[in-house]
Amino acid sequence: MSGVRTADFGTGVLSRAAGLVHTLVTVEALLLLAAAPGLAGLLVIGPDPANLPLAAVCLLPFGPALSAALYALHHRGHDLTDLHPARTYARGWRLNALPALKLWTPLLIWLTVIVFTLTHFSATGLPGWWAVLLTAIGAGSLLWGAHALLLTSLFTFRARDTARLAGYFLFRHARATLGAASLLLLVAASTALLTEALSALLAAPLLLSLLHSGRRVIAETQEDFTA
Repeated sequence: MSGVRTADFGTGVLSRAAGLVHTLVTVEALLLLAAAPGLAGLLVIGPDPANLPLAAVCLLPFGPALSAALYALHHRGHDLTDLHPARTYARGWRLNALPALKLWTPLLIWLTVIVFTLTHFSATGLPGWWAVLLTAIGAGSLLWGAHALLLTSLFTFRARDTARLAGYFLFRHARATLGAASLLLLVAASTALLTEALSALLAAPLLLSLLHSGRRVIAETQEDFTA
């Protein structure tokens, strides 16, 4: 009897729930630590639209931090007696920091140009429908970025191949794209109505949701695009 209890310890429903909470809390803490330089910079420069280029620079550490978090959550242990989220996060950061920056940096530059144009739109002299078009392009870029972040965190592809796959899956798996869109809307709403700090504090659960909504993307990539 005791042998059965020993073998089952750490694998029950409550144990798995406790393990998930432990992993989420650890990954969240490490994500905030990895992004701390950028967070500090954002607090210093403030929300002035003129500081958008500086804000983009401050957001650079978030790419590797988010990628490592996705890696750690995807490879998380399910046995309470065998949890190593900090070690897995560190490994994900080492593996994905440079690949993530190769995609995160141009995405930030592109989004900065769009947001800067929209915040100074009256000075451009463009017709109003251009603002709608730019907003749609920005939203599409964010959704592409969500797929690209997921792919670069879990697979080893060249940056250009990851970019192409992210664009392919943007339309190939509408549910995954809609799932990413709902998460982005949630982040935007919580930032606008409450505080941007809330999104940062809930980053780990949001990324876990992104993994869940993108499971078909992950499965197809494993089956069709890896050896």
